[in-house]
Amino acid sequence: MNGQALWFISRATGVVTIVLLTLVVCLGMITAGRRRPHGESATVVMGLHRWLSLGMLVFLGTHIVTAIADGYVSIGWLSVLVPFTSGYETLLVGLGTLAVDLLIVLLVTSYLRHRIPEHRWRLIHWLSYAMWLVALGHGFFMGTSDQPMLRVVSIACAAIGGLMLSWRIIATHADGERRREIDAQEWT
Repeated sequence: MNGQALWFISRATGVVTIVLLTLVVCLGMITAGRRRPHGESATVVMGLHRWLSLGMLVFLGTHIVTAIADGYVSIGWLSVLVPFTSGYETLLVGLGTLAVDLLIVLLVTSYLRHRIPEHRWRLIHWLSYAMWLVALGHGFFMGTSDQPMLRVVSIACAAIGGLMLSWRIIATHADGERRREIDAQEWT
């Protein structure tokens, strides 16, 4: 496979990765939100969250391997795990590496979730927002300089994720009225 094909594959898999990552983060917000689905709906949303996560990992792996194998620029294997060590676009590749490192923390703690107290797992999982933002920055500034459509994809992902985050923050509890009644009670 020639370098140009690897470059196109790397760019395409990077775009698919950020779209899938955005969907995964949004589905995570739905499952963790105050208006989370119940019953079969919750199972479907959680299943989608997990399967899209796996798909995103495949595209991310392909993105990384093809970026390194391309050879047109100097991105070494060390740069996959150690941020800001790349000889090419040190800051921007470093942002991608930082996102990968955060993703690894999220993956490991998700697989060990049954061994981690729930509140700690949730606290660690808040890193997914930072990982998503760092990955967006990597994609927006690194891969879209001469490709307006790729910039539109990054902006759309940012907008969708931002709207979902707003919903996550603003959404009320389904039992909000009952919670206010309990809070208003005098405790003796």
